[in-house]
Amino acid sequence: PSNAHPDVLAALARPPVGHLDHTFLHLMGEVQELLRYAWQTDNRLTIPVSATGSAAWETCIANTVERGDTFLVAINGYFGHRMADMASRYGARVVTIHKPMGQAFSLAEIEAALAEHQPRLLGLIHAETSAGVLQPMDGVGDACRRHGALLLLDTVTSLGGVPLFLDRWGVDMSYSCSQKCLSCPPGLGPVTIGPRAEERLKSRTSKVPNWYLDVSLLSQYWGSDRVYHHTAPVNMNYGLREALRLLAQEGLEAAWQRHRRNAELLWEGLRSLGLKLAVEERLRLPTLTTVCIPEGVDGKAFARALLDEEGVEIGCGLGDFAGKVWRIGLMGQNSAAENVERLIGLLRQRLAAAV
Repeated sequence: PSNAHPDVLAALARPPVGHLDHTFLHLMGEVQELLRYAWQTDNRLTIPVSATGSAAWETCIANTVERGDTFLVAINGYFGHRMADMASRYGARVVTIHKPMGQAFSLAEIEAALAEHQPRLLGLIHAETSAGVLQPMDGVGDACRRHGALLLLDTVTSLGGVPLFLDRWGVDMSYSCSQKCLSCPPGLGPVTIGPRAEERLKSRTSKVPNWYLDVSLLSQYWGSDRVYHHTAPVNMNYGLREALRLLAQEGLEAAWQRHRRNAELLWEGLRSLGLKLAVEERLRLPTLTTVCIPEGVDGKAFARALLDEEGVEIGCGLGDFAGKVWRIGLMGQNSAAENVERLIGLLRQRLAAAV
């Protein structure tokens, strides 16, 4: 998770109220509108699931996948594999296309796979956190419509940090989390479901096999009826509302530009140290950078010492990048020039001593 803004922490500390209290019901509506703004969508079904981002992910799959449905997953990192695994647990016939970590899919590759497999759904990772890759989206939604597929987009590490236009791109469903670019602690999983996906829900021939994540039930609580479904984490919603308010106050364009500007400052600093970046610049994710660990350096031990001795955390590689890269996040409140400058200074000092 990224550091939470002090105003978010203050909101979390407010006295709790009941999950059907009129003040909380009003707050629910505010959260929904602010999420629509952040995603650039008018989707009616836009809610924060009372669980982490992985539950938001599962919400999308549980509600739209029925046994035997063909689900096409584009895998170019650790989280693409997770999407395939999750879909298979709901009985989908999962087919996959693959790219090496550090690369993205072309529109032609996606369209060819849609034509070959004629899936009910296409799953894409917009910001592959394990690799630091940003998937280009131009034309993907149109391709899905030509082939009758719903488009599910993972925006866990992109919501609030990079340009994101769900309605313009023709994205049918998306999910995210509270703790990355939104700078709120983990605990809520935003989900948005568009009209085509809503129609798919209504045409199901079997009951959604997960009561807690059944959107037909959740929508009664988050819709105009406000029918009791579960005890929502009231204070987490206080925090998320404040985080989204801060994003709206800054403005999406300004937030996107800030993330890009600080990422470029980081990339320049890493290059000045002679370090190699794992992803070519046109596909590089501004919110998370993968940098190759220098030869002769124990990457895991180096990262642990940096955290223990300096209070600065960088991640290690996942999947095929395990042991090969560090993952440096600049998300939300952490995307600041002073953080980049401090990290580059520490890397310069400590790498000189390590080799």
